[in-house]
Amino acid sequence: MNEKLSRRMFTAAGLAAGTFPLILPRAARGANDRIRVGVIGVGNRSNLLIDQLPEGAEIVAVADCYRKRSEDAAAKRKATWRIHDDYRTLLEQKDIDGVIVGTNDHGRVRCAIHAVQAGKDVYAEKPMSLYVAEGRALVRAVRKYNRILQVGSQQRSMAMNRLACDFVRTGGLGRIRLVLGVDYSAPVAGGGLPEEPVPEGMNWDMWLGQTAQRPYNPELFTHWMRYWDYSGADMTNWGAHGIDQVQAALGMDQTGPVEFRPLTGAPEGSVAFRYATGTEVRLELPAGDLQGGAMFIGEKGRIEITRNDFRTDPPNLIKELPPKEEVDKWKRAQWQAKYHMQDWLDCMRTRKTPLADVEIGHRSISVCHIANITRQLNRTLHWDPEAERFTADAEANDKLTRRRRKGYELPEIG
Repeated sequence: MNEKLSRRMFTAAGLAAGTFPLILPRAARGANDRIRVGVIGVGNRSNLLIDQLPEGAEIVAVADCYRKRSEDAAAKRKATWRIHDDYRTLLEQKDIDGVIVGTNDHGRVRCAIHAVQAGKDVYAEKPMSLYVAEGRALVRAVRKYNRILQVGSQQRSMAMNRLACDFVRTGGLGRIRLVLGVDYSAPVAGGGLPEEPVPEGMNWDMWLGQTAQRPYNPELFTHWMRYWDYSGADMTNWGAHGIDQVQAALGMDQTGPVEFRPLTGAPEGSVAFRYATGTEVRLELPAGDLQGGAMFIGEKGRIEITRNDFRTDPPNLIKELPPKEEVDKWKRAQWQAKYHMQDWLDCMRTRKTPLADVEIGHRSISVCHIANITRQLNRTLHWDPEAERFTADAEANDKLTRRRRKGYELPEIG
């Protein structure tokens, strides 16, 4: 299909009117079919995911706005993947059942919405969104088009994490008195970087996506996670894991806190938040092995949840552990997504809800986004998790969305 027709098929009006074909994945039609996967964004994280794709699935196509990354990834594996410069032409391929969306944070939601509108199931890396309203739009799209979306919060699949979170949620510690998490770093303002030549084969305009037009600079291209326009720094990077564990352990997967307040001042200060149950979470610990988890202090003792592990005080609070082989299979960091991706593939076949469903991912990362907003405004904010709005605070509500550059608006969902 030519580029002119491709662009026309992906106009917001065309998608909203239902002109794009809703394709039922082959995987959903036969449990023994091999699942064919496309990859959108072929940077560092996606390369790890490609190598961890479980048996029963195969990469058939990749897309990246910097063609060299696609070519290098294929050459490294001696693969004959179809290479696309525009991910929308990849989504037109009817033989693709699902896509891995491993783009930068500011490009992820638009790609994922286009994917579900094209009838593809999605494995979306975390953090799932750049801002709160964007995440809710993706939830609506996944539900409307009846797709499977697994967020790359792989601790949801780890046996030790699931056991520890279940223990807290079902009352193993009694009433939770306090939760302590990491004081994750905040993003900084960008700008001021000198212009340098755009590398051959790179569509810099597409890389910038929804964000403001800026000249190319390799610092921005490689370290975008530091900057507010493109990411939430470690608050949304590691916080996507650690706060997700808090949400899981407290049974808050479908909701969120009701109050956020700064503890030590803006813009880098620590933040606390409180749930309607009265449970308070204080993000004030130094980074360490708790950055992917948190410490829960209850009436019966304390548990520290880390990645694929936990510690309790007293030591015998949890007596029955998962089988050793189930724990050991997660210990090699390079394989920490394989079994989470297996859950995605299984759900593509069965159409069951994945362990890190889109609503779960949205609710967890929303807490991270609001924590960064609290730092920016440096005042107590009252949050309505049902309406997903701040109470009587127009300035704070303005920060739940962002102005998107023309040509990179979110697709209409209806």
